[in-house]
Amino acid sequence: MEKSAKIYIAGHRGMVGSAILRKLQAEGFQNFILKTSKELDLRNQKAVEDFFQSEKPEYVFLAAAKVGGIVANNTYRADFLYENLAIQNNVIHSSYLTGVKKLMFLGSSCIYPKLAPQPLKEDYLLSGFLEPTNEPYAIAKIAGIKMCEAYRSQYNCDFISVMPTNLYGPNDNYDLQNSHVLPAMIRKFHEAKVNNSPSVNLWGTGSPMREFLHADDLAEACYYLMQNFSEAGFVNIGTGTDVTIKELAETVKKTVGFEGELVWDTTKPDGTPRKLMDVSKLHSYGWKHKIELGEGVGLAYHDFLENHELRK
Repeated sequence: MEKSAKIYIAGHRGMVGSAILRKLQAEGFQNFILKTSKELDLRNQKAVEDFFQSEKPEYVFLAAAKVGGIVANNTYRADFLYENLAIQNNVIHSSYLTGVKKLMFLGSSCIYPKLAPQPLKEDYLLSGFLEPTNEPYAIAKIAGIKMCEAYRSQYNCDFISVMPTNLYGPNDNYDLQNSHVLPAMIRKFHEAKVNNSPSVNLWGTGSPMREFLHADDLAEACYYLMQNFSEAGFVNIGTGTDVTIKELAETVKKTVGFEGELVWDTTKPDGTPRKLMDVSKLHSYGWKHKIELGEGVGLAYHDFLENHELRK
């Protein structure tokens, strides 16, 4: 990408999009097109077509999506399928119509079959049944991958896809009801510390294993792949290592400075035993993550204190 290139980041205020924007700014890019969802409804085909015709971006990062936790995914199944398909269809097709030089579509690790072998290789896509609770979202993301492949095949568009693992970092969601496990723990331990609580209750046994990637590392990988990857298919983005939920809890507890006990509620579900990405393809292209979990949790807690707490 040329430093003067016109770049559109769809979803620039979310955790992923904002990380990509920070990375590109740090690299000296300045010519951005940034629209909030109120300014541009990506579900509206005519609005998106008009936007692309008038702005004519050269590079597109498609990081916009309707997202939510298990409850939201399972409750609003039609919304998650329709809205994500609409967003992807409109942005990808308009990128083709206006001659975008390169587009990157960001997916999710939930695209993989529920019972796929671990670690998750790119080849496992469509090899089994999906997790039922987030199947509509996963199907939309799979459609996005296949759409990029189809436009590459039929129209010779340089459209690529990447699949991040579990993410955390600046602009994360710390709502206890619908946030992911790591930001939820940060808030829980912080509030327990502030309130001098003797213990923190956590779901399950603590035995499931999860992989976590800092959003700034994801942005680094996206920037790298935008310059070094141009193929059909997609690339997993992760660390290739995982920790138990119990180990994660101990790390967050230490980082926050909470000195009470951990109480595990074993009547609550553990969820999938393990969910680890195979990142050998990513490593073969010459990129590896830099921010280890201990350092990353420290950065995330600092962001929580600086930004989330100030809004209370």
